[in-house]
Amino acid sequence: MDLGRKLEILADAAKYDASCASSGANRRNSLSGKGVGSAGGTGICHSYAPDGRCISLLKILMTNACIYDCHYCINRRSSNVERAKMSPEEVISLTLDFYKRNYIEGLFLSSGIIRDADYTMAMVVRVARELREIHDFRGYIHLKTIPEASQELIEEAGKYADRISINIELPAEESLRILAPEKNLQRTQQAMGGIRTRIENEKAEAQDRRKRKIKSTKQFATGQSTQMIVGADDSNDSTMLERSDLLYRGYHLKRVYYSAFSPIPASSSILPSKAPPLIREHRLYQADWLMRFYEFDVEELTPTEGIDAGNLDLDIDPKLAWALRNREKFPVDIHTAPREQLLRIPGLGVRNTDRIIQARRWSTLRLNDLVKLRVNLKKCLPFIITPDHNPIKLGLDCERLRSRFAPPPEQLEFEFMETKSSAITGEV
Repeated sequence: MDLGRKLEILADAAKYDASCASSGANRRNSLSGKGVGSAGGTGICHSYAPDGRCISLLKILMTNACIYDCHYCINRRSSNVERAKMSPEEVISLTLDFYKRNYIEGLFLSSGIIRDADYTMAMVVRVARELREIHDFRGYIHLKTIPEASQELIEEAGKYADRISINIELPAEESLRILAPEKNLQRTQQAMGGIRTRIENEKAEAQDRRKRKIKSTKQFATGQSTQMIVGADDSNDSTMLERSDLLYRGYHLKRVYYSAFSPIPASSSILPSKAPPLIREHRLYQADWLMRFYEFDVEELTPTEGIDAGNLDLDIDPKLAWALRNREKFPVDIHTAPREQLLRIPGLGVRNTDRIIQARRWSTLRLNDLVKLRVNLKKCLPFIITPDHNPIKLGLDCERLRSRFAPPPEQLEFEFMETKSSAITGEV
């Protein structure tokens, strides 16, 4: 099989893995050393760094052959798909060719399991090691590690990669036992724990070297991430968020990615026949963001009673849903409320919360001032008090508010927005 056909097959096989973001990675260049640089088709995906840079990555599998038989995976042992395999030399050559031509700024490399986990992991590590040590590759590298591989190989992967990840796949041990019998949740978490310890030790050593003013180029991966499949089992949103919260707190993961289950050809009879609504994946990302940056607990994000207990509201975002379930906590005076209370206001983000706290020290904020701060007044107005606005007088209850925010979009306008000046009623 020619290299072009291999690339087509293995790039397509890698598209199901969403955990390839490069956030947190150090920016490299080739101002020193012998490596080739990058100024900025098939197998190329895009992710974004914390500073907003769009980073193009060559995203492929080394092989889509696999000895595992995970029911939800298109590349499982029993799946009737065309197989391909690249040697480490082919992956290295392809990466360098794309990199020199400025098509990519890095590599995301994963693989199906062939022979055994250690053999496969050794091949993946070999690619990263030779790129760094032989070719002085200065681009970004993300390696997908295998929890069944030895801890020594996983740690070696971290020496050459900017980010490493282990997919947990499903949030419950019982689901893994049924759908992925070769995988084990406890073993995956043990591997994550080893990576966490290694990253923390490296950070402590780097801090000590800085204090002693010792220059060193020694690095370890900046963090780890994982991915969970949404809708492949009967786990509800609460179960998934609880697992994510545990991974963030216990293993210091950078990100947990959620990927909606997609039915595959000749799929197993124990899998759902239909994919979950994509909006569910989106709501999980929103709830995940609220846990990480808005100080929400898992139990606050999903209802505990009723037919929707344990699941996020698909019609409105989780923050608004929480506010409507806790209407007695609103409205909030933006001049006296503490930061943690301002963060709970629908439509008010972290940046604008900090801007309001800073601005209110020096002046009284009115609605026009919030417009200048680009606050989303369409959502905020029912939940805030300012000198020129008090929603209590409008008497909007939860059902009426919900009807304004739930789809269709043309019905999202608030009745009281019509009474505000044109400067306020514009999109903000």
